[in-house]
Amino acid sequence: MKGVRKADLPTKICPVCNRPFTWRKKWERVWDQVKYCSDRCRGNAGKRAGQRDGAS
Repeated sequence: MKGVRKADLPTKICPVCNRPFTWRKKWERVWDQVKYCSDRCRGNAGKRAGQRDGAS
C-alpha cells in the first residue's frame, strides 16, 4: 500500500466556521501558517471579527 490514510493526516480547526480541516499536499511547506480551511473563510475572517467588535 502506498501513501497515508486521510485519517492519519494532521488537522486544525478553522477559526471562522469552527470545522476541522485536514492537511493538504499544497500546504506541505506552509502548514504552520495555515489558519483557514478555505478562501471563503479567509475572506470572511475580517467581516466576522468586525461583527464581534460591534456586538460587544
